[in-house]
Amino acid sequence: MRYLVPSRRHALALACGLLAVSTLPVAAQTETKLPVVASFSILGDMVRQVGGDRVALDVLVGPGGDAHVYAPTPSDAKKLTAAKVVFVNGIRFEGWMDRLVRSSGTKAAVVTVTKGLKPLTMTERHAGHNHSASDPHAWQDVANAKLYVANIRDALIQADAAGADGYRSRADAYLNQLDGLDADIRAGLGTIPPERRLIITTHDAFGYFGAAYGMKLISPQGISTESEASAQDVARIIRQIRQDKVPAVFVENISDPRQAERIAQETGARIGGTLYSDSLSPPDGPASSYVGMMRHNLGELTKALKP
Repeated sequence: MRYLVPSRRHALALACGLLAVSTLPVAAQTETKLPVVASFSILGDMVRQVGGDRVALDVLVGPGGDAHVYAPTPSDAKKLTAAKVVFVNGIRFEGWMDRLVRSSGTKAAVVTVTKGLKPLTMTERHAGHNHSASDPHAWQDVANAKLYVANIRDALIQADAAGADGYRSRADAYLNQLDGLDADIRAGLGTIPPERRLIITTHDAFGYFGAAYGMKLISPQGISTESEASAQDVARIIRQIRQDKVPAVFVENISDPRQAERIAQETGARIGGTLYSDSLSPPDGPASSYVGMMRHNLGELTKALKP
């Protein structure tokens, strides 16, 4: 009889252990996050805003990186292989992405967030310019960013129906935030006289911004940083700055500042500050989110271009 008590204790411990083990898969399942990949930092921030804590996000081209000239690594292929959804900008922004998808063998859904958008072209913006390449920098117009968010939301719901309510709720809140951002940009730029609404940068990344908000764009480089500006293009811009009495030249966060500095020196225009075009800043910088980036650029433009 003296062995009955230990046996009961042992049986109770065993039962508790079995109960704990049986509940582990359920708990683990509820804590599992949807693995997703975004091609570059601006898009990654949008995915994070909609996905929240329900997604495990990897960003291929991080803050400060240039997606035009990025060279994928073997670890990038592994990220795609593990992902359920891969978000890309499209419009040939990530020229390396198709090869990476093929080489990774990923079974993930590849979602182009510019789906439903009609791209601008160089020809549409620059009369007489012999270049008709589509412009991929659509996020520079907040109305297009709202389309990105809708496409992100729908893709996450399709991949993870159980999280649909959360994705919709976060997307709605973010879309409201973007409405306020768009109104603030229009109000801020409205304080700049029309003849001073000129953005001169080294790389033509602000075409959608100019078309949406009434700014004239001038740049010696094309829509990609892969090609160098010719001496003829730089000379043309210098002449135009002198002719139009352009007050400021802007440096881009992903471009070599020396070209902008040379243009400023030869024309007397001042360096108006740094604009973020294709990439966010690190977390401790002035443009660590899409909304923060657009507000930073607005501040730099109004500070430099207002009389």
